[in-house]
Amino acid sequence: MIRTTTQSIEGQTIREYKGIVVGEAVMGANIVCDFFASITHVIGGRSGVYEQKLADDRQIAGAELVDEASARDTNGVVGVNLDYEVVGESMFMVPMSGTAVVVA
Repeated sequence: MIRTTTQSIEGQTIREYKGIVVGEAVMGANIVCDFFASITHVIGGRSGVYEQKLADDRQIAGAELVDEASARDTNGVVGVNLDYEVVGESMFMVPMSGTAVVVA
């Protein structure tokens, strides 16, 4: 499955547009993650715990996007948009969206 942030795929012709597809991941951070992140906040540096959670969320959202596009009998997604949101106190939402297409 081809995924791109652009509106076209270089060297390919889009034959059909099959609509918007979305993949989402919502993950809660637990008390251990919050504890280690608070230490990082005090002493400085990067929070590996949160970085790993966000990387996992990206993978899940991307897989859901591809699954939804595949269910529509497509072989590409153009205009992919990835976002990050904080929901509540310590929940992360990673929505990924795009347009499912059939390319030649």
